[in-house]
Amino acid sequence: MSRIGLKPIPVIDGVKVSIDGQNVSVEGPQGKLEIVMRPEVSAAFSESGSEVLVSRKGDDRASKSYHGLTRSLINNMIQGVKTGYEKRLEVVGVGYVVSLKGDELTLRVGYANEIKKKVPAGLKVECPTQTQVVVKGCDKQLVGQFAAEVRASRKPEPYKGKGVRYQGEQVKLKPGKAASK
Repeated sequence: MSRIGLKPIPVIDGVKVSIDGQNVSVEGPQGKLEIVMRPEVSAAFSESGSEVLVSRKGDDRASKSYHGLTRSLINNMIQGVKTGYEKRLEVVGVGYVVSLKGDELTLRVGYANEIKKKVPAGLKVECPTQTQVVVKGCDKQLVGQFAAEVRASRKPEPYKGKGVRYQGEQVKLKPGKAASK
């Protein structure tokens, strides 16, 4: 039994949800998102119309897993179009800088060449300082994916901690060869 899938999804004020067969679209102040549900699950409004209920068509393992997944995706869409999502990254290292020119994020993180990342449509990227990157958007998956790609350009290394990391991320530093003696 999917406990997450059984919970009703509250529709927040200022957000418009429309269900058309297997298509669910959510529109709010931050933007518009759409999803096509799997055939194993379906969604409908509650009798009051202020909640969305997700139900599954069978009791097999796949239907149960898609039940909770679909409920979480719709809930994330509603939260995203109302308040949006944000990931903050920081660049640590001498000479490591980031800059934003138009829709292209440029990273100088210790390689011979600069790394250029094109900002996907639907995302807002800001660089408040030369060592910080803020990724904002209404699609949780898109925000997380782009932040992960930026972080993967130079992951924090375990000896000095240099690289790109999420803000507040703790990097466990190794003592190095001097500690072995």
